[in-house]
Amino acid sequence: MAFSPDILNHYLDAQASAEDPLLSDVSRETHLKVQMPHMCSGHVQGIFLEMISRMVRPRRILEIGTFTGYATLCLAKGLADDGILYTLDINEELEPIFGKYFQRSGIADKIKFIPGNALETIPAIDDTFDLVFIDADKINYSRYYDLVIDRINPGGYILSDNVLRDGKVLEEHKDKDGLNMHLYNEKLAADPRVQTVIIPIRDGVSLARKL
Repeated sequence: MAFSPDILNHYLDAQASAEDPLLSDVSRETHLKVQMPHMCSGHVQGIFLEMISRMVRPRRILEIGTFTGYATLCLAKGLADDGILYTLDINEELEPIFGKYFQRSGIADKIKFIPGNALETIPAIDDTFDLVFIDADKINYSRYYDLVIDRINPGGYILSDNVLRDGKVLEEHKDKDGLNMHLYNEKLAADPRVQTVIIPIRDGVSLARKL
């Protein structure tokens, strides 16, 4: 049965638990002040990320792509008591926005923002991870995956956002974006080190478990 994406998304939003007021403020400011506000994870996906994190109860989270911090705050809710979340972004200009929300969250001491090119900053982090969320420049997804896969603890997870690329992965004649993400999805599906599935929430989130 075919559904209108807008109608379906409205229904999913209405049936999800109420949005955290702090996250609502992040979303509102993002849409008012930041270019490409659709990059903000948003209500339904945010709850999904929070639930995954709470189930895993990670000691170490790596987030590649901070943007305005919505997903960061959702993921951080599941951290273990001694947990740390490293969040990476090449764009330091948004730090005044996400920084104040991290402070308001009461768990800013557990969130470490690392500016710069993630291809360079990931190798510099001396740690292993229980949960990784990839939501940065799509062309480098495969390179990010290669940098983190051997540093995921057994039983840990890699979440990758936008893996359906607005449906472009389904097109017979794929453009560059669609082909790039299709190849990334195929790479994960063929990797014997992980068990993987794509969840068709929002623009698609893949979930890969390290075996």
